[in-house]
Amino acid sequence: MIARSNSLRPFRLGLSLGTFFVVLYLGCLALALIIPDRGLHQPWLQFLAGFSWTLPGMLIGFVEAFGYGLVSGILFGPIYNVSNAQAN
Repeated sequence: MIARSNSLRPFRLGLSLGTFFVVLYLGCLALALIIPDRGLHQPWLQFLAGFSWTLPGMLIGFVEAFGYGLVSGILFGPIYNVSNAQAN
Protein backbone atom coordinates (compact mmCIF):
# COMPACT_ATOMS: atom_id res chain seq x y z
CA MET A 1 0.00 0.00 0.00
CA ILE A 2 1.21 3.55 -0.76
CA ALA A 3 1.74 5.79 2.25
CA ARG A 4 -0.13 9.07 1.96
CA SER A 5 1.34 12.29 3.20
CA ASN A 6 -1.02 14.39 5.27
CA SER A 7 1.17 17.47 5.20
CA LEU A 8 -0.14 20.89 4.26
CA ARG A 9 1.48 23.29 1.84
CA PRO A 10 1.67 26.50 3.85
CA PHE A 11 1.65 28.98 0.96
CA ARG A 12 -1.26 27.24 -0.76
CA LEU A 13 -3.15 27.16 2.54
CA GLY A 14 -2.41 30.86 3.01
CA LEU A 15 -3.77 31.70 -0.44
CA SER A 16 -6.92 29.70 0.31
CA LEU A 17 -7.46 31.37 3.67
CA GLY A 18 -6.73 34.79 2.20
CA THR A 19 -9.33 34.26 -0.50
CA PHE A 20 -11.81 32.98 2.07
CA PHE A 21 -11.28 36.04 4.29
CA VAL A 22 -11.76 38.35 1.30
CA VAL A 23 -15.04 36.63 0.40
CA LEU A 24 -16.22 37.05 4.01
CA TYR A 25 -15.08 40.68 3.99
CA LEU A 26 -16.98 41.45 0.79
CA GLY A 27 -20.05 39.64 2.12
CA CYS A 28 -19.98 41.67 5.31
CA LEU A 29 -19.58 44.89 3.35
CA ALA A 30 -22.55 43.96 1.18
CA LEU A 31 -24.61 43.14 4.26
CA ALA A 32 -23.66 46.47 5.84
CA LEU A 33 -24.83 48.27 2.68
CA ILE A 34 -28.11 46.34 2.64
CA ILE A 35 -28.79 46.76 6.38
CA PRO A 36 -27.22 50.08 7.39
CA ASP A 37 -26.74 51.40 10.92
CA ARG A 38 -26.57 48.01 12.67
CA GLY A 39 -23.03 48.46 14.01
CA LEU A 40 -21.58 45.93 11.58
CA HIS A 41 -18.59 48.18 10.92
CA GLN A 42 -17.28 48.05 14.48
CA PRO A 43 -15.25 44.79 14.06
CA TRP A 44 -13.69 46.16 10.87
CA LEU A 45 -12.55 49.27 12.71
CA GLN A 46 -10.96 47.09 15.41
CA PHE A 47 -9.19 44.50 13.26
CA LEU A 48 -8.42 46.31 10.02
CA ALA A 49 -6.23 49.36 10.53
CA GLY A 50 -7.11 52.09 8.07
CA PHE A 51 -10.62 50.81 7.28
CA SER A 52 -13.21 53.48 6.62
CA TRP A 53 -16.33 53.79 4.50
CA THR A 54 -14.42 55.35 1.63
CA LEU A 55 -13.11 53.58 -1.44
CA PRO A 56 -9.46 53.74 -0.30
CA GLY A 57 -10.47 52.58 3.19
CA MET A 58 -12.38 49.61 1.80
CA LEU A 59 -9.45 48.70 -0.47
CA ILE A 60 -7.13 48.81 2.53
CA GLY A 61 -9.52 46.45 4.34
CA PHE A 62 -9.56 44.16 1.30
CA VAL A 63 -5.76 43.94 1.24
CA GLU A 64 -5.53 43.48 5.00
CA ALA A 65 -8.16 40.72 5.02
CA PHE A 66 -6.20 38.84 2.36
CA GLY A 67 -2.95 39.47 4.23
CA TYR A 68 -4.34 38.12 7.49
CA GLY A 69 -5.45 34.93 5.74
CA LEU A 70 -2.13 34.55 3.95
CA VAL A 71 -0.10 34.97 7.13
CA SER A 72 -2.42 32.64 9.06
CA GLY A 73 -1.96 29.87 6.52
CA ILE A 74 1.79 30.34 6.28
CA LEU A 75 2.07 30.13 10.07
CA PHE A 76 -0.47 27.35 10.62
CA GLY A 77 0.77 25.01 7.86
CA PRO A 78 4.23 24.27 9.32
CA ILE A 79 2.84 23.99 12.85
CA TYR A 80 0.35 21.38 11.62
CA ASN A 81 3.03 19.54 9.63
CA VAL A 82 5.40 19.34 12.61
CA SER A 83 2.71 18.21 15.05
CA ASN A 84 1.35 15.70 12.50
CA ALA A 85 4.81 14.24 11.89
CA GLN A 86 5.36 13.80 15.63
CA ALA A 87 2.01 12.04 16.03
CA ASN A 88 2.90 9.40 13.42
